[in-house]
Formats: sequence, C-alpha cells, structure tokens
Amino acid sequence: MDQDDTTLRILSTSDLAGLEISLADVVATVEEAYRTLAAGKSDNPRKLTVKPADGHSVSYAMLGRDGSRNVVAIKTSYKHGLHASRDQQHYYTTLTIYDDVTGLPVAMMDCSRIGSLRTPAVSALLARECAAPEASTALVVGTGTQGRLALPFLLTTMPRLDRLLLSGTHPDGIAAVRAELTRHFPGRDIELVSDLRTAAREADVIVATAGAHTPAAIEADWLRPGTTAILVGHGLAASTLHRADRVIATSEAQMRVTGTDMADADGELPSADLELPVIISGISQARTTPQQRIFAYNSGLVVTDIALGHRFAQLAIEQGLGTEIPLWK
Repeated sequence: MDQDDTTLRILSTSDLAGLEISLADVVATVEEAYRTLAAGKSDNPRKLTVKPADGHSVSYAMLGRDGSRNVVAIKTSYKHGLHASRDQQHYYTTLTIYDDVTGLPVAMMDCSRIGSLRTPAVSALLARECAAPEASTALVVGTGTQGRLALPFLLTTMPRLDRLLLSGTHPDGIAAVRAELTRHFPGRDIELVSDLRTAAREADVIVATAGAHTPAAIEADWLRPGTTAILVGHGLAASTLHRADRVIATSEAQMRVTGTDMADADGELPSADLELPVIISGISQARTTPQQRIFAYNSGLVVTDIALGHRFAQLAIEQGLGTEIPLWK
C-alpha cells in the first residue's frame, strides 16, 4: 500500500472499471464482512443523513471498521434532483480507506461500482438464507443498475433456480439485463412478464429493484406461502412488510432510516425478527417453516462496502492503477 503518509492514492471510475472480479469473489467478500461483524470484530455505526425540507437531495455519511482486514473507512453519498428523472439526477459517492495496522492511507475511490456489486450480492445472500428449500423461480422487478445484476448474483448463490422472470418496461434496460445474464451465465435467459400479479404468484423469490417512480407495487395477497420478497429499491407494497410472517433486515436501524416509505398509516414499521449478519454467522435461521412469507430489507452496511472497496484497492494497487496525490503536503 502507500508508504508515504502525505500521499493518497485516488482510484477513479475508469481505474476501477477495468478490474476483473468474479461474482463469487464479490459474494465471498461481502459474506466475510458479515461474519466478522457478527463476531463482534467490526464496527458499523448508524449512518448519518441530511435531507432538505423539500426533499430535493439526500446525503449520507457512514463510518466503519473491518476487523478482519484491519482497515477503517468512511463512505459519503450525495444525490441531487430526487424529484427529477434519473437522467437529470446527480449522484456522487466515495470511499476513503485507511490501514489500521500501519496507520497509512490506502486509497480514496469512486464507490459507485462497489455499490453496484455489493447490493445485488447482499440480495443474493438474503435470497439464499431466506428462500424456501424447494425455491426454483425468481422474479426481478426493475431493469436499472441493481436489476441488471440481480439475476447473475442470484444464480451464483442459488444455482438451482431454473426459471427467471423479469418485470420491466424500458427496452434498453431489458436488453442490459439479458446481456449481463448471458455474460455470466451463457445459455440462460429471462421470461419477460407483463402481468406482475401473476408473476408474483408464481415466484419463490422476488427482488424489487425498481426506481422511485415505478408504478409496480406487489401486494402481500399476491404472494403464495413460502415466498421471499426482498426490497432493494421499489416495487413492493407496504403490505408485503406488514403482513410478512418473518421480517429480515441487513440492519434494523438502517431500515428505520431509509425504509420510511414502507411505514403504515401511523408511520410505524414492524420490528425485524433477525438481521442478516446473525443469520450468515449460523447463529439463527431466517426461515423456521417452509410456508412462511418472508420480507427482507436490503439497506446495505458500510462494512460490506469497506471489505469490497479494500478488495478493489488491492487489485488496483497490484496493477499499478490510480494516481497518488500529495494531499497532506
């Protein structure tokens, strides 16, 4: 890593774009971060949030420490134009990592690719841990950044899935979902669905990744017994949470910060039965009967960003990528 405490290695979007990393490597890295957190070796404080009264932007700051990698990092996220269409929004996210053994900076990087990989990896882990034993059909709602990698990651953790359904309306997004699936799993294809209610009734695992303006809203009574519904963005109605037999969250505290759109008429959210790190560690099981309808909330934890960001930093440094800036001179 860096040997000069006055310099900081900057890894840009283009530096990270060319790095090859397998989906299995991403899943393993994220899973290790959860195990370390569950073991009490990592720290993941609650995120800080700033949002103006008119809701035109939102900002987050997340500090954490990875106890297995012995690194400390802070992630920042800023999105502007929330009332506008996606192509008119501005979004910036960075991750700055420090080595807690040497005391030296590791790197500061664009965090967008890390997030685009970490989030579907977490959904895939939620699906693996929460799905009924005979689950064979997956439905993805949305064709944006998260929708495009949702199915390849699901197949990475649940290779027994034999039917892949997609609900989407944007031709470019649908084509991108197909392209990503073919790239990672040649020979597999999706079934594009037009009747979301029917598709939801047939699915064992649902991953809702749609944007905020989607009209899609799967209701609880559309789900058959044993279904696992995972919320990443939008596409699930609040009833899927409030009428679930079990509620699983990556972090209940973060669900209460970012999941307010799923609150009931009194502004309340139900308590989570379990959090994913505890499940990953093997202490408890997400599902206790095959017939339970499970709602899972994927809000992300900064320790997973730190672990994956550090993995990317290792790969980038090995290849001599990035620019060293004498920031503290």
